[in-house]
Amino acid sequence: MRPEPVFRAIIRFAVFGIICSLLVGDLSAATTYKKKKRKRVAAPAVTVTQVSVRRVKHRRARYSPWTEPTYSDSTAGDYVDGEDPTVRRAAVEALGQYNGSVVVVDPGTGRILTMVNQKLALSSGFQPCSTIKVAVALAALQEKLVERSTKIRLYGRTSMAMTDALAHSNNYYFANLGIKLGYERVNYYARLFGYGETAGLDIPGEKPGYFPPKPPKNGGVGMLTSFGEEISQTPLQLAALMSALANGGTLYYLQYPRTQQDLDGFVPRIKRQLEIQDLIREVKPGMQGAVEYGTARRARQEETIMGKTGTCSEGRTHLGWFGSFNDAGPNKLVVVVLLTGGRPSIGPMAAGVAGDVYRHLAERNYFAANHPAMTPAALVSTQICCSR
Repeated sequence: MRPEPVFRAIIRFAVFGIICSLLVGDLSAATTYKKKKRKRVAAPAVTVTQVSVRRVKHRRARYSPWTEPTYSDSTAGDYVDGEDPTVRRAAVEALGQYNGSVVVVDPGTGRILTMVNQKLALSSGFQPCSTIKVAVALAALQEKLVERSTKIRLYGRTSMAMTDALAHSNNYYFANLGIKLGYERVNYYARLFGYGETAGLDIPGEKPGYFPPKPPKNGGVGMLTSFGEEISQTPLQLAALMSALANGGTLYYLQYPRTQQDLDGFVPRIKRQLEIQDLIREVKPGMQGAVEYGTARRARQEETIMGKTGTCSEGRTHLGWFGSFNDAGPNKLVVVVLLTGGRPSIGPMAAGVAGDVYRHLAERNYFAANHPAMTPAALVSTQICCSR
């Protein structure tokens, strides 16, 4: 016999053996499946109704990793006597059902015109996220580490100057500035601008926030200056700093008059004068750029708005910040928004809320009008109109 027929016979035998083994395996698996099926049939039946299945699916669809609710009545518990009723109404309408706080301040006097969700606004504070970048920009300019037009190389061939870095909230840029400044200088300027102390004058319940005594363990000073790591900022602290930018450098004590007597005797109180007049015009283009083409586009109005967004997570709470001021007309305002909760609680959404505050007030000709002194009748109308 020639070798080729023998070789073919061996191959055929091997193929036949493989086919047989596969058939045996399939039969064995089928037998096992039938046994298991018989066992399941023999077990006590458990009836699962369609309602219970739907409930399970409903719970899964509603699951969220965020412990703080995204929606709530943020006006609950607010004491509104003494607030400007027009501003209060605009802020409440703009915030809607979001869980958050809106603080509106007159930057020329430091008077708080409204504080929606007073419990949240007066709390111990939250991580400032990217809103800390405004203070870092001022510090770096004051120390002459950069000018507004100075481009910093970020990664690869990408470089950026301050205006676009503020507008787009670039983390690499501000981490780089933080490293150049060093913790000691960052700490000095942060405290100069009001971090770690109460912003208000004798406002019951206000907390001072927190500024870390050393660089954060997570990321060091770069994370401190790009994300605000380990800092606790209150809405009032951000409102006080925004007021100083809006008025040319005066850091006022924020005051919250609650009665007609308080309003009649109201006198602005200066905490300290910040030598930042020349620096403000260097950061304004970036803050305007944030609204015109950057992270705060939802705040855009016909009039000029300056602002800075912030988005991050603190524990299992999502945070959305926006600090802003309008830069036109006789009645300038500072509007600060903080949102807490799930995914919608982001800086751009907070900017949208602030934009609605400005829009509602513009529709009521607030920025062009002369506002009369508060009267007892107005105090009563405020309480009636501006809380849900």
